[in-house]
Amino acid sequence: MINEQIRDREVRVIGEEGQQLGVMPPKEAMKLAKEANVDLVKIAPSANPPVCKLVNYGKYRYELARKEKEAKKKQKTIEIKEVRLSPNIDVNDLNTKNNAARKFIEKGNKVKVTLRFRGREMAHIDSSKHILEEFAEKLSDIAVVEKETGIEYLIRERRVEDFCHSQRSVGCCGDVSAAGYAVDRT
Repeated sequence: MINEQIRDREVRVIGEEGQQLGVMPPKEAMKLAKEANVDLVKIAPSANPPVCKLVNYGKYRYELARKEKEAKKKQKTIEIKEVRLSPNIDVNDLNTKNNAARKFIEKGNKVKVTLRFRGREMAHIDSSKHILEEFAEKLSDIAVVEKETGIEYLIRERRVEDFCHSQRSVGCCGDVSAAGYAVDRT
């Protein structure tokens, strides 16, 4: 709220340079703002009494927008990339998928590794679990398994607090069916 929109009985006024001008009625504060050729802006409405500042409103809005933009720049979004494997994957294909996962982890993304079973392959779910274990073992130098759920792993960047030195980490997650396995029936 700015200028005449402020309807409180008393407000704490802060000058343009940040100095405290005291507690006064909004009409007096408006007179001060008009003399200084600036706006009276309520910056802390929940305070008791509310805090108003003498500022140029356009400049104030610009500063707020700029601070918001800077905060967004500093945020890092982590994507979850997926690597799908089949139970009858060959060693070379497994190495290729492993290299792709390594690149994703090094870029700071999480990697979801899914072992996909089709048709009669579902009868051999238990015997194919070694593929995921082998996959995680190959990434163990830069990653750790966060948690293991059925036939899916989620791999994330390793943090300093995980192992007391900065490397990358591997984790796992996934949808679990009643049998305890995540099954993609395509």
